Amino acid sequence: MPDYWSTLDVDLHLLLEPDAGRRVGLEHALREAIRDGRLAAGARLPSTRTLATELGLSRGTVSSAYDQLIAEGHLIARQGSGTRVAATVTTRDAAAPQIRRDTKQIAAVRHTLRAGTPDVNRFPTAAWLKAARKALNSAPSEAFGYGDPRGRIELRSALAEYLGRTRGVLSTPDRIIITTGVQQALALLATALLDSGTSTIAMEDPYIPSFRDTVRSAGPDVRPLPVDDDGARVDLLTTGEFENVGAAVITPSHQFPIGSTLSPARRQQLADWARAGHLVIEDDYDGEFRYDRQPVGAIQGIAPDHVVYLGTASKTLGPGLRLAWMVLPPHLVGPVTEAKLLADRHSETLGQLTLAEMITSHAYDRHIRSSRLRYRRRRDLLADRLKPRAGRPLTGFALGGIAAGLHALIRLEPAGLTEDEVLSRAAEYGLELAGLTEMWLTPIQPDRPQGIVVGFAAPSDSAYPATLDALVRSLSWGSTGGRNPHR
Repeated sequence: MPDYWSTLDVDLHLLLEPDAGRRVGLEHALREAIRDGRLAAGARLPSTRTLATELGLSRGTVSSAYDQLIAEGHLIARQGSGTRVAATVTTRDAAAPQIRRDTKQIAAVRHTLRAGTPDVNRFPTAAWLKAARKALNSAPSEAFGYGDPRGRIELRSALAEYLGRTRGVLSTPDRIIITTGVQQALALLATALLDSGTSTIAMEDPYIPSFRDTVRSAGPDVRPLPVDDDGARVDLLTTGEFENVGAAVITPSHQFPIGSTLSPARRQQLADWARAGHLVIEDDYDGEFRYDRQPVGAIQGIAPDHVVYLGTASKTLGPGLRLAWMVLPPHLVGPVTEAKLLADRHSETLGQLTLAEMITSHAYDRHIRSSRLRYRRRRDLLADRLKPRAGRPLTGFALGGIAAGLHALIRLEPAGLTEDEVLSRAAEYGLELAGLTEMWLTPIQPDRPQGIVVGFAAPSDSAYPATLDALVRSLSWGSTGGRNPHR
């Protein structure tokens, strides 16, 4: 009969002092491992027989060391569960400052309308598992080794077909690179463009602050490009202020965070500017979600040799997958592939194979269609809750931008409110919100619009009504001269 614990034993690394006695040295090594946190509370130790064999000690020596530490309260031994580190031990770093947010701050957030996040509670687990089983069963063995920096050919081929069918993108698999997110794609592009002589990149203002920081950290300067209700002011790209700009990052389908779409005239202006020797980086982060009409096709489709198309699964499935893609003009494939190789060799493989199977089986399309319907209903409910009605102390708020995506902008000027008022009140209700001010690159100006960016896709279906209640209360309080009518 094999020893029971030999089938369950764990590896354990101990530093034994050569000058100490065998038992004393083992006791000291175990104490240090516990105090340093290398042996966490509840961790199970190897059996005395296994540890004695591994350390070249007698079993009696190990048993004596265990007994001593049990007597000191460092270890506990129970019949049938072996010897474990006591749950009450204190490690040396127990009082060290925590990197994460304060516990009280985390507990205070009861509702979230964080922009840019889908409802991860509706992740298509069953469809993903089905696709993963099929993909893994048919995957060649080389899929589990180092691969092409551009990503798995299965996913690149599936994306070439899918993007052409749904977004009007013109591509072949060899022009697609898989990344861990749009943020990594921007970092790789900024690095490659700087190496080729592009030292200044225009980016929309307002836009995602971390994306601007990513481009800057890669080397290029960032030139803010104003945005209005017709999208980015691409007409300014031909003026002297932007004459040294070699590339521009644009969200033409649904500007973040204003919510506008690039007008037809400006789309043509942007394509002409790109053909004149510049590069457009098209961030199509939520192009699948348009609620009032068919989605506008990607600009890449009208100037494929001058536009980089960026897409992501973070908004359709979930950011935890870390799967995004870029479609490159031919002249950038080599430099960006090299940058990807140096960054992290290639993106993980199993998720790529699974997503490829979901796309080719059309499970991905089905998930997007159901998500589109659900998010449209959420946006409609948000708009309805903001309308003034008898007995409701709201002055009336309209959602800015088009009916699309996972977020909407609430303009505060008509109600005479400020972002600070609304955000402060939202914090009292435990509501996580973002203001428009934090997303501007240029200095604050007196006439700059005040607004709240509402990520209506983030809460779960069950939490959404209560989350909207907290939002309405936050807006109602400011519109009634400081009196909270809901208390």
